[in-house]
Amino acid sequence: MSKMSEMDATIKELRDIAASINDIANYLTGLFSADVEHEAEPAPAAPEPQLAFEDVRAILAAKSRDGFTAQIRALLQRYGAQKLSEIDPVNYKSLVADAEGLTHG
Repeated sequence: MSKMSEMDATIKELRDIAASINDIANYLTGLFSADVEHEAEPAPAAPEPQLAFEDVRAILAAKSRDGFTAQIRALLQRYGAQKLSEIDPVNYKSLVADAEGLTHG
């Protein structure tokens, strides 16, 4: 694994950990700020963290290295783009899901 790939993976893990810590802090704040008479309600589920451009780029690059370059290009075109920077960030999650579904055979 290259140093850039390792760095991308580390950054993604740090973002996931930070989101988890924030969720825990929000839950504890809600738990301890509620009236003692009222039963604390569980915190609402946190929205799923958005994928960053760098995360999507790393995933697509790994798939490309695995021999799916042509399929990755086809996916980008299916989303109306020639390159990743032209993809609307709203579509990152579905693009990654499509890319992760690519298999040989």
